[in-house]
Amino acid sequence: MFFLIMTLGNCTRPEAEVWIEREFTNPIFAGYYPDPSLCQAGDDYYLVHSTFCHFPGIPVFHSKDLIDWELIGHVLNRPDQYNTTGLEISRGIFAPAISYHNGTFYIVNTLVDCGGNFITTAQDPAGPWSDPVLLPEINGIDPSLFFDDNDSAYIVYNSDAPDNRPLYSGHRTIRLSKFNIKNLKVTSKNKILVNGGVDISQKPVWIEGPHILKKDSWYYLVAAEGGTGENHSQVVFRSKKVDGPFIPWTENPILTQRHLDPHRKNPITSTGHADLFTAPDGSWWAVFLGCRPYEDNHYNTGRETFMAPVHWNTDGWPVINPGYDEIQNTYTIKTKPQGKLPKYRYSGNFTDIDDFDEPEMNPNWIQLRTPSGKWHLLDDGKLIINLRPETAGELKNPSFIAHRQQHINSTIITAMNFSPKNENEKAGLLVFQNARHHYFLCKAQNKGFDEVHLYQSSAERKGLVLLASVRLMEKNKGIILKVSSSKEGYGFYYGNDKNHLNVLAEKVDGKFLSTKVAGGFVGVVSGMYATSTGLASSNSAAFDWFEYMGQDDF
Repeated sequence: MFFLIMTLGNCTRPEAEVWIEREFTNPIFAGYYPDPSLCQAGDDYYLVHSTFCHFPGIPVFHSKDLIDWELIGHVLNRPDQYNTTGLEISRGIFAPAISYHNGTFYIVNTLVDCGGNFITTAQDPAGPWSDPVLLPEINGIDPSLFFDDNDSAYIVYNSDAPDNRPLYSGHRTIRLSKFNIKNLKVTSKNKILVNGGVDISQKPVWIEGPHILKKDSWYYLVAAEGGTGENHSQVVFRSKKVDGPFIPWTENPILTQRHLDPHRKNPITSTGHADLFTAPDGSWWAVFLGCRPYEDNHYNTGRETFMAPVHWNTDGWPVINPGYDEIQNTYTIKTKPQGKLPKYRYSGNFTDIDDFDEPEMNPNWIQLRTPSGKWHLLDDGKLIINLRPETAGELKNPSFIAHRQQHINSTIITAMNFSPKNENEKAGLLVFQNARHHYFLCKAQNKGFDEVHLYQSSAERKGLVLLASVRLMEKNKGIILKVSSSKEGYGFYYGNDKNHLNVLAEKVDGKFLSTKVAGGFVGVVSGMYATSTGLASSNSAAFDWFEYMGQDDF
């Protein structure tokens, strides 16, 4: 009799994949994070935004579950890559589009007034990214790459009306050119895919932000239409060939909020500029921009990034946000457990604290325009900012380290050590929309005494207007400064105990900083600012910590 003994080493039964339903809050990127573009590489998702004249340019975010995002780098983080000096803050980087193909990441983008359309590449999306390669043949904005099944590449973009003869204001086209991905060159004349928009007889305006995707042998062209304000929308066309003809869906738009009651509670408006993709479980979703006005289409947080599900109907057309008219504050999505959460949050209510005790600056901090030298450093748990002649009212790179305002109801607070040497030297907290629309809460000098001043910029760019001031009893002493925002306006505070601060001014006009009043495409950014107002200076301000708190009704 024989006995056969067998050992089944690692032949254990494979565990079933674990999926969970998770709820996320819109916007998924709160505050000034407009024009989202997303790509997938394996199990990883990468998302980028417009940054206009803020530096560094084009943040790259990473996620595996489309809920928890981590900032892993910036595309334009070297001053020699581009120069935005002299430009209004809403020029520069418009609507980058990120793609992944055969191991390489690509971003095509427009540098408005400082270079034109370009492409940059990276093997690792965290960087480094190559220097921009200009694409002079692309005459327009919002370029996007499309890779077909046979590895051929195309670039699609917004451009002028045919023969540069618009039939009406806002008449634009969507055009397509072949692209050689090896030498990064346009290889064909452009072809018009869309003239005007869905129905040119209705004089549609600003067809832009195009993306091409392929599904079930159809080529779908999705684009924004109606301008980036309250009439913003997303529309779709399709064709059996990549170069058309593209036929619009009869039920366009596939996303808009323009038909809803403007007086509804907690409105989300101006939705569009969408990018469609599949989630890990195979479901379809879209990221897109939107705004959260607090009154009469006034909003200070800029254009933000939202996410909503996509349904493909029986005729093969996509609809964003199926079953709802209004974009929802929360949705659920199927994900796999991810484990460790990212260090920073970009959605919902949260608090960010920077003690300046890391060897490198928090990557979420931004500046105005391309840096003109090194004027700040981390030293023994403090952020040291040098006073320089540049001011926030000029089109330069002032000594300003900024955090996006990501909530209607927010607070920023910092502890600062600074001793002004003359009346030109000022340091404190700047609340900035653009060069003509900002508030400055600072420590300053007046007739030899240290004071706290609150300034408002002149909309005509004629310097600063003093709104309030108070003399400090002690000279050369540290101070705590705080700024709060709400629907009622901004509050400005000072003192030595963060829990018991003095009021300098409250309910200061917040609409002055809104996009509706200030114009442009950015949102409010706030942070630490120091200036010697036109004079040379060897002085500096030291900041011990900075705290941002945001809490809204979602």
